[in-house]
Amino acid sequence: MLIQRPRRLRGTALMRDAVAETTVSAKRLIMPHFVCEGSGVREPIGAMPGIDRVSIDNLACDVERDHACGVDAIILFGIPAVKDEKASQAYAADGIVQRAVREIKRAAPGVLVITDVCLCEYMSHGHCGVVRDGVIVNDASCELIAKTALSHAQAGADIVAPSDMMDGRVAAIRTTLDACGRCDTPILSYAVKYASAFYGPFREAAGSAPQFGDRRSYQMDFRNAREAEKEARLDVDEGADIVMVKPALAYLDIVRRVREAVSVPVCAYNVSGEYSMVKAAAAAGRVDERSIVIEILTAIVRAGADMVITYHARDIARERWL
Repeated sequence: MLIQRPRRLRGTALMRDAVAETTVSAKRLIMPHFVCEGSGVREPIGAMPGIDRVSIDNLACDVERDHACGVDAIILFGIPAVKDEKASQAYAADGIVQRAVREIKRAAPGVLVITDVCLCEYMSHGHCGVVRDGVIVNDASCELIAKTALSHAQAGADIVAPSDMMDGRVAAIRTTLDACGRCDTPILSYAVKYASAFYGPFREAAGSAPQFGDRRSYQMDFRNAREAEKEARLDVDEGADIVMVKPALAYLDIVRRVREAVSVPVCAYNVSGEYSMVKAAAAAGRVDERSIVIEILTAIVRAGADMVITYHARDIARERWL
């Protein structure tokens, strides 16, 4: 006679919900946005169905509408009209992200605004740092990254999120913020960001592909796992309040390792390539979109993520998938 029958707890939806070990909530999700110059602009991104580049006026409308459906947190990526070798628009007081933050805070004050702090979208060469003689220079890059983070905080950003992977940039940001009276601004560090083929659609969206070489001299080698723990611990020691793993879906083992290595909240980025693959498969009728999205996000949370940046957040909220 069988004494242990695990199926007893799977018999009905009510029973399964009652004993579920992992639950995904819309409160855990962060919606990315790409904001560009102009007025009335809405440019669909071909590789990412349902995601657009928008001007600040349309961004404010989108954020308000999404917030009404339950999207409480966003992350902003800026697309400037002018780029140069100093990334000057990244830290300009009237830069695209700075103006967007101020407008969102006016239009939707209940939304948590995270800003991506990087230089690649603003550099004429497309790299995430200062380039000298064909080499990405670390410490000079940290100075500009910290300057950018401060400008975002001064504009009203709730959280600044450095994504460049320069050594020591979290310490540089924390020192700069504290020295300028922004000691309460949290840092969400892209602590574990791999050089990944999953970023392809994002580079179309942000216009941030490097003009020469690649980013493997500063982003992590996807063959390495122990290094992820090292990077996460370093950033926490430098003052990171939250650490991120990017990408997410092919790196669930890394999410788990980072979760066990640090005591701060862990974020995972369900990136553009992961989103685009789901959209393409759903459009071809190969998968049920709602079911596979919920399964993917549950896996990311089950692996240890406390929050997830995902382009699916809008669909989930508007379609009431959760």
